Amino acid sequence: MKEDSIQILCVCTGNTCRSPMAAQLLSHALAAEEEPLKSIKVVSAGVSAGHGSPVSANSVHALKKVGLDVSDHTSQPVTEELLRTSDLILCMTESHRDILKYQFDPLPAPVYLMREFHDPAQPEIPDPYGMNLHAYEVARDSIVESIPAIIRFLKEEFLSQSG
Repeated sequence: MKEDSIQILCVCTGNTCRSPMAAQLLSHALAAEEEPLKSIKVVSAGVSAGHGSPVSANSVHALKKVGLDVSDHTSQPVTEELLRTSDLILCMTESHRDILKYQFDPLPAPVYLMREFHDPAQPEIPDPYGMNLHAYEVARDSIVESIPAIIRFLKEEFLSQSG
């Protein structure tokens, strides 16, 4: 782990729905924690993303309902540079983790599924792409449910290993 700052990378497919919501929600939760958690930077990217696509309107609406704004997000692909500068990678599904392992072997940071710490039996975040607002709210809530377990992991396992 780098001494200066910690970065978490959230990964989905197109970087216009789940991973931007996950990054925004996790950043918001970490900002309420004590140091060093509150200084963790959270970014997002997609395994099949292009550069500069806007976040989906339903992602914006789903986060607005919980007081967060993701409207200025634009998509970016997962790159070697992003992986190299990240200390932890959180994927939305097993297929995202598989793609990363295939394209970037070896991976420079540990890779987990977003819900893996919360519910190992259902570790994936459902894909709302192309669906109605309710599907985006379900994905958002699935991400929100996972955040306390991620913070616990960061406190108990991840940060303690870095010292």
